[in-house]
This record gives sequence, C-alpha cells and structure tokens, in this order.
Amino acid sequence: MSDPAGEVVITERQGAVLTVTMNRPKVLNVLDEAMADALVAAFSGLGADQTIRAVILAGAGRSFMAGGDLARFQADLPGAPQIATLLIDRFHTLMRLIKAMPQPVIAVVQGPVAGGGVGLAFACDLVVAAEGASFLSAYTKLGTSPDGGTTWTLTQLLGPRRALEFVLLNEAVNADTALRLGLVNRIVPPSELMEATRTMAEKLARGSFGAQKASKALVQAATQGSFDEQLELEKRAFVANAGTADFREGINAFFERRPPKF
Repeated sequence: MSDPAGEVVITERQGAVLTVTMNRPKVLNVLDEAMADALVAAFSGLGADQTIRAVILAGAGRSFMAGGDLARFQADLPGAPQIATLLIDRFHTLMRLIKAMPQPVIAVVQGPVAGGGVGLAFACDLVVAAEGASFLSAYTKLGTSPDGGTTWTLTQLLGPRRALEFVLLNEAVNADTALRLGLVNRIVPPSELMEATRTMAEKLARGSFGAQKASKALVQAATQGSFDEQLELEKRAFVANAGTADFREGINAFFERRPPKF
C-alpha cells in the first residue's frame, strides 16, 4: 500500500484486486492537475498486467468526487481556457485508460458526486453506490458543458432525452433513482460499501481474464459511436465555454454562494 501521507492517490493491492483511492477528502476529492497525473500514473500499464484481474476506484472521505477543482479557475478566470485544457487533457487520458484496459473497473461511490465525478463514476464498468449517494451534473450551472465522457456515457445509459434532462436541469439524482435508471448496479448501506465492492471485485478476479476482456470489449462495441471523438468534442466545448462571461459568472457565483446570473 502506498504511504497515504501527502499522497493524492493511494493504491493498495490485495491478491488480484487493485484498489485506487482518490485522497483529497477535505475538498471532496475535486480534481486538480496533481490528482489527475497521479490517477493516470496509477492506471497506466494496468491493462498489460494480467496478474491484476479487477480494479476498484474509490474516493476517500464523504464523497467519491465532487468534480473539478473550481478554485483553479477562480484564481485565474482570464486564463480559464488554458487551465481547462490542462485539466481536461489529463482527465481524458484517464478516461481512455479505463475504457481501454481489459480488466473490469468498479467505481465505489458515496456522498454527493458532481461534475467530472459523475463522468468518472459512470465511465467505470460497474458502480456500487452507498445509500444516500447522489449524482449532479452541475456544468451548465457554471456556464459550461460536460467533459469526461459524460454526454457519451449518459446518452448510452439513459437515451438522449433523459441525458439532456440530467445535464440541463441540474437536478440531483439519488441512489435509488440511479439504480432504477441503470446508472448504478447496486446500492448498499454505507457501512458495507467497501466490503460489498471487494466481494464483487474478488468474484470478478476469479473469472476468466480472456472472457472478461472480450466481454468488456464487446459491450463497448455494442454502443458504437466513438468515445474518443466525443471526448474531443467535449474538450473543445468546455475550453470554449471557459472563456465566456457565463463561465466567469458561474465560478464567481459558486464561491459567493449565490445563484448565478447569466
């Protein structure tokens, strides 16, 4: 297990299961460059390691991930497009790694999950949620559009109408509704969250590597539509929006704890 002191990402291996934990609990694991780089480093090379048969992605503390680190934008709003480019390039590298690796990746989620945290959780192959977890897009409230494959994944899981409703209305979806819509696989009490996820991961780890690799690839192929192209479209849209007055207003309103005025 990595030394957790000062580490923004902690990895722990138990047998054939690797757990990757985002470790910025005081700020709800919001994504900055350091965490993005650490996540990319943690996932790089996993696909070629057949001794790892399943991966768990978790977030320390009371939230899986509450999105991107908006303080990075507030500190330099005129430079927001450049900051967005730096963050999204790293984030999308991570998403591609998760999609391409043959091992199943299980997101174990709790608390309020927002923005990029939604895209990251739903890009994983399976999702186990704690009772009380909730999912919120939040992007358009900030005056921008989603990234992290969110529009691709939501459209595949929900269909275009419900996906657009989720993104545009910014209404939090609770765990029960997420289960009913097929966004998560299971809901468990918070006290049982990691145990239940480890049990699932260990079951997967005991399965056929080749069969699971092929099954994951086949399910992804069944959706069609290029995930890679969608990532580039999302990046372009986010970077463009990051330079607008609406984005500056959304960021300022967030930190002033008031409704944005677009």
